Amino acid sequence: LDSDLRLEDDEALALMDDFFTTFNVDRGSFSITTYYPPEPPLKHLLNPFRKNDIPQVADFTIGMLIASARAGRWLYD
Repeated sequence: LDSDLRLEDDEALALMDDFFTTFNVDRGSFSITTYYPPEPPLKHLLNPFRKNDIPQVADFTIGMLIASARAGRWLYD
């Protein structure tokens, strides 16, 4: 979703809230931070001596929404 639609985290969260309601899907333990981790503090980005680890972000695809809608619950906890 993120790479296709270029959504910000708040937009993606609103989309997912609508998805769960519209398609009557149990959200389970869905958390937007799984797919949109928090930004590191600015001081970490500006420090040239600090090693910045790039967080691994789980895939977030339209296929996941389709499969979860069919199952009636979020399948990707």
